Amino acid sequence: MGNSPTALNKRGNKVIVDGYTFDSEKEALFYQRFVKNCGLPFKVHPRFKLAELTELPCGRGKISAISFSPDFIISDHSGEWLHVIDVKNSFGIYGIDQANKLRFRLFAMQYGHPVEAVVIRKQDFKVITQGVTKQLNEKKPFITDNFDYHWRDATNY
Repeated sequence: MGNSPTALNKRGNKVIVDGYTFDSEKEALFYQRFVKNCGLPFKVHPRFKLAELTELPCGRGKISAISFSPDFIISDHSGEWLHVIDVKNSFGIYGIDQANKLRFRLFAMQYGHPVEAVVIRKQDFKVITQGVTKQLNEKKPFITDNFDYHWRDATNY
């Protein structure tokens, strides 16, 4: 990719492209192939608080806050969210574990928009919308090479 990696994390090398730090080469490739020149406004790794730091009664301790940073938010030109995207290695348990599913559900409940899990391929990407009534169907994910779709397209197969 021609980019110098920075610190290691549990998923591999972090990669810097255009001043953005990505958690993996797949995330950086998704940005370069599909996000960077999509013609729509986007944000990279915006941070959202899903639950506040909570103090237990009688000074027994604290329960840490829960935050979520989707990889990308793609908006229309008026600023309305079209896609909240999290790039994954797969749609199986190793790509989307129970902690991911819980964060995706909490995000959708609090912010009124579901998270789309994306698996990048050579010329396109597969999409499933997490936590929206239907279970994921690994045999028939929605496949596209652009953001001209509605997240519901990736829910109903």
